[in-house]
Amino acid sequence: MGNSSNSISPLRQRMLDDMMMRRLSDKTQTSYIRHVRELNEYLGRSPHTATSEELRQYQLHLVKTGVATGSINAKLTGLRFFFEVTLDDASRLKRIKRVNQPRKLPEILSIEQVTQLIDAAGSLKYKAALSISYGAGLRRKEVVNLKISDIDSERMIIRVEQGKGAKDRHAMLSRSLLEILREWYRFGRSHNRLMPGGWLFPGQNPINPLSARQLNRAFHSAVVDTDIKKKVTLHSLRHSFATHLLESGVDIRVIQVLLGHKKLTTTARYSHVASETLRKIKGPLEYLNLEQYE
Repeated sequence: MGNSSNSISPLRQRMLDDMMMRRLSDKTQTSYIRHVRELNEYLGRSPHTATSEELRQYQLHLVKTGVATGSINAKLTGLRFFFEVTLDDASRLKRIKRVNQPRKLPEILSIEQVTQLIDAAGSLKYKAALSISYGAGLRRKEVVNLKISDIDSERMIIRVEQGKGAKDRHAMLSRSLLEILREWYRFGRSHNRLMPGGWLFPGQNPINPLSARQLNRAFHSAVVDTDIKKKVTLHSLRHSFATHLLESGVDIRVIQVLLGHKKLTTTARYSHVASETLRKIKGPLEYLNLEQYE
């Protein structure tokens, strides 16, 4: 899979073609190529010559050197594509297996904490961006890729183009969120921060969108300026959006659609952290007529 500055090996080109045929994202293609190159470096020769036992030993090597479970699974996914698709030889993968990854419950912010966090945002632009992260349950890349035209105030929806899995969907647009976005729009237009038909959250150069890294920094800066002690990330706003909807009685299937989840089981994990829902449940012990003891 090695290549010089002037040429690409036929094997690497074939893998690139295979990924392009399947319309894999640029980020995925880069990752898959890197994973195959790492196997190449481990073997000291072309990865297409790897035996089933050598692949097993490679996975064992990753575990022994302390590579995180998620990273190991990501590497195996890239190698699986290489052997199953590009080489059309799945038999050599029979001795490597995905590693079970413990799934932790997400950290959820209370409504009061979300309010504190948004109020602590460093500017009106970041206040609007964090508000839409929570108010519509959008991922950070979905937020920064929004255009002004994606806000449909007539139908009260937000168009999310090419979200995770390269899928378009509609997200909810509440009245309060719309007012915050309008406030930012008026400010941005009056201060020449927004271009007609351009990005809803532009970067320093309005031709380019705000980067996901900049939005992430703004979130953590806001957390520092509050008394929130929980270990939260920008994605916690999306988790909190789903949990608060569930606690307010919204059907979990509706939440699944709003989040753009492919599987209901992915959305169902929020039932484990919906504390308001748990408090409303009457446990079986409540129905027993137990004798009281002094």
